[in-house]
Amino acid sequence: MRLSKEEVEVLRGLGRRYAEIANLPEQAERMEQWRRFNALERVAPMALIDQIPWSEMDVDGFLINRVKDPYWQGVETWMRQEIYKWDHMRANMVIDPYVKIPRPIHNSGWGLEPKVTRLYTEGMADVASQCMENLIQEPEDVEKIQIPQITLNEAEQAEIAETADEIFGGIVPWKFTGLIMHLGAWDTISYWMGVENCYIEIMDRPEMMHAIMEKMTIGYLSQIEQANKLRVFDTRGHYCHCSQTYRYDDDDQDDGTSHNTWAFGLAQLFTSVAPKVTEEFECRYMKRIFPHFKHIYYGCCDRLDDRLDIVSQLPNVRKISCSPWSHREAFAEKLPKHIIMSNKPSPALLATDSFEEEAVRADLRRTIDAARRNGVQLEMILKDISTVRYEPQRLWRFSEIALEECERQD
Repeated sequence: MRLSKEEVEVLRGLGRRYAEIANLPEQAERMEQWRRFNALERVAPMALIDQIPWSEMDVDGFLINRVKDPYWQGVETWMRQEIYKWDHMRANMVIDPYVKIPRPIHNSGWGLEPKVTRLYTEGMADVASQCMENLIQEPEDVEKIQIPQITLNEAEQAEIAETADEIFGGIVPWKFTGLIMHLGAWDTISYWMGVENCYIEIMDRPEMMHAIMEKMTIGYLSQIEQANKLRVFDTRGHYCHCSQTYRYDDDDQDDGTSHNTWAFGLAQLFTSVAPKVTEEFECRYMKRIFPHFKHIYYGCCDRLDDRLDIVSQLPNVRKISCSPWSHREAFAEKLPKHIIMSNKPSPALLATDSFEEEAVRADLRRTIDAARRNGVQLEMILKDISTVRYEPQRLWRFSEIALEECERQD
């Protein structure tokens, strides 16, 4: 992890710029706004932008990496992207008053390595069609699934801390961030089997699919226990599944246990199944896992408006995703008032031949009006953005429009 003087200076320069932004008085105001929002106080809807096609974003070379070391290049990339978002499309984002340094946590994995063929779309380097080879064809193949082992490289962590002090000392504080668990079991299974094979086996051999979920549930519970012993869960990132998580009951101590942190769950391929399948093959198992966490963000691109009565009963759920495949009016009407509606505007509005501002505005307004009519708390997170047709200004303008619409008073 030896960095050249030039690389250190690159990181120090980014640290200075990051510190300038982090020390702005409005950051504290933004944090407080999110705390009020997440406490379900009646405030304006919130907006964020994430999962950006970064290969289309650079306009002046700022996003080009200068650091070669893989670990510190990751820190460099994160700092460049945070600064870029603040400068161009901040919406309601918050810059914490410290640089976030990931702990060197290793996960051994499930013992199955997906075999994926990818077909990339011309002109969009971040986007690919994927075909998965089926690795679980018979019930005995379930035994291939291993219990992941989580370890913390304490020697490497000490070295990282020493280097972080050298880089950021006297410029900006830094803190280690930890593990936020992705509990989307069916995302993983679909990579092992392919989505169509999952559907077929749920119909033809449901007992095999239950065996897979039981094995994974045991694996998740083991990982939680391991990570709790290491105290490596994250309490400093204030971010879960593209959403800001500031709350009045935050505990920013170095506790690092699951009972003091967020996790997120999802079953995206169940968009195309009946709600009872979600209940049987997803919720039955998540009910055993979610109680180990303080807060849960649930859902992603899956349609959930037709099964909110099921997923809203999962333990500790604080936010539920309303994807472009959900009927947003029905979603707002059915959502329990103690849960935040986390709407996902369609990124397709950014990919048209020409950027139609009025179409964006009308789409946002429709969602805001539905939430207001039904008295539910609303955040809007533009994510899964495949392309902006190499016009980053589209995202910049979306941020402005989103704030205008969120603050609109009828």
